[in-house]
Amino acid sequence: MTPKFLRYLGLAGSVLLATAGWLGGALPAADLAATPVSIARGSYGPAIVGFWLVGTALQAYAWWAGRDRIPSARWALTTALLWMAPFLLVPPVGSRDIYSYVCQGEMYLQGVDPYTNGVGVLPCTWLETVSPIWRDTATPYGPLFIVIAAAAISVGGSLTGALIAFRLITVVAIVAIAAGLPTLARRCGVEPRLALWVGLAGPLVGAHLLGAPHNDAIMLGLAVVALLLIVRMSPHPLALLMAGALLGLAVAVKATAVVIVPFAVLAASRPLWRAFALVGGSALAVLTAVTVASGLGFGWIPAMRGGSSLIQFTSPPTAIGMTLTYIGRLFDPDFDAVPAVRTLALALLAAVLVALWWWAYRNPDPTRAALRGAALALVAFVALAPVFHPWYALWPLTLLAATTTRIRAVMMISIAAAFSVMPDGSGLTRFVKFPGAPIVTLLLIALLVTAVRRSGARKSPGSSPGPDASLNRSAV
Repeated sequence: MTPKFLRYLGLAGSVLLATAGWLGGALPAADLAATPVSIARGSYGPAIVGFWLVGTALQAYAWWAGRDRIPSARWALTTALLWMAPFLLVPPVGSRDIYSYVCQGEMYLQGVDPYTNGVGVLPCTWLETVSPIWRDTATPYGPLFIVIAAAAISVGGSLTGALIAFRLITVVAIVAIAAGLPTLARRCGVEPRLALWVGLAGPLVGAHLLGAPHNDAIMLGLAVVALLLIVRMSPHPLALLMAGALLGLAVAVKATAVVIVPFAVLAASRPLWRAFALVGGSALAVLTAVTVASGLGFGWIPAMRGGSSLIQFTSPPTAIGMTLTYIGRLFDPDFDAVPAVRTLALALLAAVLVALWWWAYRNPDPTRAALRGAALALVAFVALAPVFHPWYALWPLTLLAATTTRIRAVMMISIAAAFSVMPDGSGLTRFVKFPGAPIVTLLLIALLVTAVRRSGARKSPGSSPGPDASLNRSAV
């Protein structure tokens, strides 16, 4: 297939997805108790489901097939933006998070602490649009994002106006990602055209990052620009201070970005203590300043635990815990393995992050290794965190796109994630917890066995693979 054909095939997919969004997206008055069956039986049901599934399939196929047919970086970027364009003009799709955002912003404007109260306390003007499971939950987002949400409401003046404001902010964030990926890719020996294609043309970007829209775009945009400054302008002290400040802002939007900071320090200039002082110190200072200036204090740190109340098998540790729970309840009706497995997974995550940093530190090219380490740190975070939402796959995918060519597995996960959500934001996985959790657990066991066998097969007698080989296998 020619690149031109793939471009318009993907665009056709985007148009179908946008049409499904208009017919049955996450509209304010949508049925919050909808299921895939009720959607299919409702008004325009067959068209909504059909357009959404076919549109996702077309765009996913064009993205997958196009990775080996990209003529240039400009072509890749133009095509990705073309595929995103239809989602500028649709109501929220794939998620109802935008309604939580505006309500949290309104809470801030009314002087109500969103870290100790749910949006139902105010009550929010648009409370009925928020999913019931989040109405009494404190926000897990950082103070900068709460301020941004409040500004979006103030500037927008209405729910529609706030949506437009969030979409524009997301566009700026996507542009920032597009500006940073080529430079990061060159530093890591990856072709910029491949990095832009993988990072920006996938089915999760238009329909979810922009169409929803999600605040993950802001976090990723800030983080990518910070790494860009380090790669292009290190060891200039001002550049490192600015990079640290941007990382501090990224953490102040979503705490996930904190796993990138130690690798950003390592990617900066030597000696290491200087990089810690400039990048790490600046990140901490800006994060503290934003937290204090917002007037919200540090309540956002314990509030992050609120999201873990969601029990879905899309998170590997949760899937394992659910499977063990199903088995255990054959003997004890009160048995629950999920909390214990999640705790073990977090302990494993800490160990993996330390090991990745130490590997990058000892690498002959620590800057390049640190960039790859940051990408793999996000892989580990997503794999071992207690909760996984489809758009979380974009965290590692964005950096992996620029740091390695071994991205087929993450692309496949992204495609599967895109199929797991309906246009109104209802997740398909919550309707098949059983046998979903056992199936995921068996797949994880199969993957682990396969990885161990391949590792043993690649080792020659008396030798072991170097760190680069280990890294590439991890990226796959």
